[in-house]
Amino acid sequence: MANGRPTMRDIAAQAGVSPMSVSRALSGGSGVSEQTRAQVLATVEALGYQPNEFARQLRTGGPTHVIALVVTHLANPFYAELALGVERVAAAHGSRVMIMSTMADLDTEREVVTDLRRRPVDGVIIIPATPDHRHLAGLTDQGRPVVFATTPPNGIDADSVTVDDFGGMRSLCTRLLSVGHTRIGLIGLNHAMWTGSERHRGYAAAHAEAGLTIDSALIAERAGDIETASQATRRLLDLDDPPTAIIATNNQMTIGVLRAVRDVGSTAAVAGFDDLEVADLFQHPLTVVKYQAEQLGSRSAELLFNRLALRDEGPSQPAREMITTSIVRYR
Repeated sequence: MANGRPTMRDIAAQAGVSPMSVSRALSGGSGVSEQTRAQVLATVEALGYQPNEFARQLRTGGPTHVIALVVTHLANPFYAELALGVERVAAAHGSRVMIMSTMADLDTEREVVTDLRRRPVDGVIIIPATPDHRHLAGLTDQGRPVVFATTPPNGIDADSVTVDDFGGMRSLCTRLLSVGHTRIGLIGLNHAMWTGSERHRGYAAAHAEAGLTIDSALIAERAGDIETASQATRRLLDLDDPPTAIIATNNQMTIGVLRAVRDVGSTAAVAGFDDLEVADLFQHPLTVVKYQAEQLGSRSAELLFNRLALRDEGPSQPAREMITTSIVRYR
C-alpha cells in the first residue's frame, strides 16, 4: 500500500478479484455477483479504503465539486469576507473552493486563465484585474459558468453581482456636503476600472447636485494601497487650501488616510468606502459606506450553482444583481 493508503489494486488483491470487479462493485455497476460485491465491500471496510472521487470524476466527465474563486489581492480583508460567502454556499452544494490571486496584474490574470482551462473545475467566480475582459472568454469554452463579482463583464457574456458603488459614494459625499464641507478630497481608484469609475461618478454627482465645481487638485488617482493613500493624503493636506474632509475609495486606502491625518495632526473629516471591522477603535471619527462583502460572495456563488443546475437547458440572458449600501458613522 503506497504511503500506507490502500489502493483499488490492494483491494482487488486482498479480495481475490480483478481491479475492474472492484470498480464495478463500488460504483454499483452490473457485471459482478452479489457475493463478489459483498466481498469487495467487506475488504474496503477492513482496509479503510477511500475512493479517489476526483480521479473518478475526471474519467467520467462528471462534476468535480470544486469551483474557483479568482481575486486581485489576498492581503485585502475584503476578499476574505467575500470568500467566506462563496465557501458557505459551495459547502451547501457539496463543493469546495480553490482560491487564486492575480495581484491585479494582466499577465498574471492571463496565466490564471490558462491554468484554470486545464483544471477540471465546475465554475469560476472572478474579480477581474483589468477593464477589458475578452481574454477571460476562455474560461467558458467548455460550458463552464463564470460569474463576475464587483464588476459587470465587458466583452463577454456572464452573470455578475456588483455593489452600488455610484449610489454609495453619492450618499457619502452628500452627507459630508450637508454638514458644511465644500472642499472634499478624494483618494481614488483607477478610473479605467468599473469600481473606480462608478465611485468617482458618485463623488462628481454629489458635487453637481450641490452646485459645486470640483477642484481637480483635491483628487488623487490610483492610490491603490495603504502607503500610497497615506502619501497622497499628505500631499492634499499640504495644499495652500487643503480639504476639510477626505474620502478614501476602499478599505485599505481608508487606513492610509487615517494614518496620514494622525501623523500630521489634521482635523480633517475622514470617510471611506467599505466598512472596517475595527472602525470603532479609531480615535479619529470615521464615516463609511457599508455593505456585506460576504453577501456579495454568497450571491455570486448562488448564481454560479444556479447556472450549473440549469446547464442542460441552454443559454439564457446574463443575470445582473446589485448589493445595496448604507452609511455608518463611528464616534
